[in-house]
This record gives sequence, C-alpha cells and structure tokens, in this order.
Amino acid sequence: MNALRSKIITTAIILIVAAFILNPFYVVEEGNQSIITRFGEIVRSTPDAGLHVKLPFIDQVITYPKKLMSLEGDSQRIPTKENQFIIVDTTSRWKITDPVKFYESVTTIEAAYSRLSDIIDSAVRTVITSSSLNDVVRNSNLINELQHKENFALGADAEDVQLSQITAEKATYETITKGRRALSNEMAQIAREKVPEFGIELIDIVPRQIKYSDELTQSVYNRMIKERNQIAQTFRSTGEGKKAEWMGKLENERRSLLSSAYNRAEKIKGDADALSSRIYTEAYSRDPEFYSFWKSIETYRSTMPQFNKIMTTDLEFFKYLYSPNGR
Repeated sequence: MNALRSKIITTAIILIVAAFILNPFYVVEEGNQSIITRFGEIVRSTPDAGLHVKLPFIDQVITYPKKLMSLEGDSQRIPTKENQFIIVDTTSRWKITDPVKFYESVTTIEAAYSRLSDIIDSAVRTVITSSSLNDVVRNSNLINELQHKENFALGADAEDVQLSQITAEKATYETITKGRRALSNEMAQIAREKVPEFGIELIDIVPRQIKYSDELTQSVYNRMIKERNQIAQTFRSTGEGKKAEWMGKLENERRSLLSSAYNRAEKIKGDADALSSRIYTEAYSRDPEFYSFWKSIETYRSTMPQFNKIMTTDLEFFKYLYSPNGR
C-alpha cells in the first residue's frame, strides 16, 4: 500500500515537473488578444483574457493589443482645389478587431503601420485636392456672424473698433460648404473601405496641423499687413480729427480771451481818458493861463525839432516863446 502511494506521488510529481518544463499553458493579459499557430497555420484565436492551454513546442502564441493605437502621419504638401499648396499633418486612431485577418494580411504591428500610412495619406490627398482652402482650414461659417472688434488704446480712453469702421463695410468671408470636420469624416470613410481586409477598424482621421506653404504664407502676410495698415490709417485719421477738434476749441478759447481782454482794456482806457479829462478840466478851471502855457511848451517840444526853418516868429503860436514878457 505504501509502495503504491509512493508510486502515485512520484508519478504526480513527474507530471507536474513535465508540465512546467513543457509549458502547455499561456496567459492572455487584459487588453490583449492572441492567435495560436501550428506549423504556420492558424489553429484558433483567443479574444478573452485568462489562462489557456496549448500544445507544447508545437503551438505558437502571437499576441496583439486590443487597445486603440495612434498613427502619426507624415507631413504632406498637398494642393487645394484652387491649386494653393498647404502642408498637412494628420493623426489617426485604429484598433485590431479580427486578429486572424490581421495575421493573414499584415502579421506585425510595424507592417500594419506602413500599410495604414499609405492608405491614410492617399485618402487625405484625395479629399484635400478636391476641396477649397477655406473648407480645409475652417470648420463653420460662424466668423461671418461675429462683430469683429479690436482694442488698441490703453487706459481710460480705450475704445473697441469694429472692422466695419475701418473698411467702410462689414468684413465678410467666403462661405464654406463642408468644413474641416466634414472633410476629416470623408478621409476616414475613404480609408475605412480599404482596411477591413486587414482585420482593422479605423476610428478617425484628424488633421493635427495645417500650415501654409512658403508662397501662400507670404500672400497671407501681405493681406495681414494690408489690414494692419488700414487700422493704422483709421487711427491716424481719428487722431487728426481729434487734433482739429481740439485746435478749434483752443482757437475759440483764444478769441474769447482776446475779446474779453480787449473789452476790458477799452473800458480801462475809457475810464482813464475820462479821469484825465476831468483832471485837466479841474486844473484848467483853477488857472487857465498856466494851462495854456503848459500845453504850448509841450507842443514846442514835439513840433519844433521837426522845423527846418522859421520865416517869422510873429505868430500867436510863439507867443510864449518870443514874447518879451514870457507870456
């Protein structure tokens, strides 16, 4: 009895050791899927995670991910419908849905990247060459519904300036018929028609970056420079208008001050003349003879230096100058 038990235990130990040596088990981790090949022929697929059995040494386990994978496309220089060249970078998401077809068609992830890249690049080029530049770079016509304003001044006098004030009319942009999102869907739809044979599902294609080519970039810069010059000219005109307004106010104020000063000066002169006349009158009334003498002396001072010759002094004018009595 003891010998039989020992034999059974020994046999069990041998089987366990053989199982570990031959390794008839394999594990599919969560998020992966696998296929079993036997002499190059696919025997079965294992879509579920867990512990599974295979024939040791004969069966080969090939594992593929179930998760979404991304493919960064190469930059392409593509002409639009108007024959304007742009540079497009795309990114795509895809996953393996049928590992059997995937193994039969492309076998490896690297080969799948290469095949997908060719298909996606072709789809992107097909869609963009048949679309306008506005459809490629814009996603909606919302830009035509907005009131475009820019703030250029600083401080309390800052004002928002509408583009209509600069261009004399509201800026309008060409209406798009599809838009970038619709074009992305078209690219993905074209590519999806070619990938099911690879056991692949293409989720989407998204333009990661769209750049203008060098010649188109210069055209865009020239248009931006023109718009900035229009804005600058608007502010110059506004400044000239403000200057004229303030110069007019200053001129009116200057005239008002001069008029007020002139009126005040004339009033002062009038008061002074009246006072002077009153003083002269009072002085004349006290001693008319002295007043006459004094006025004559002042007249001599102002007129006689201008005489070239005097023919006679027997005049009433010289009565104080040549009179024997001095009067």
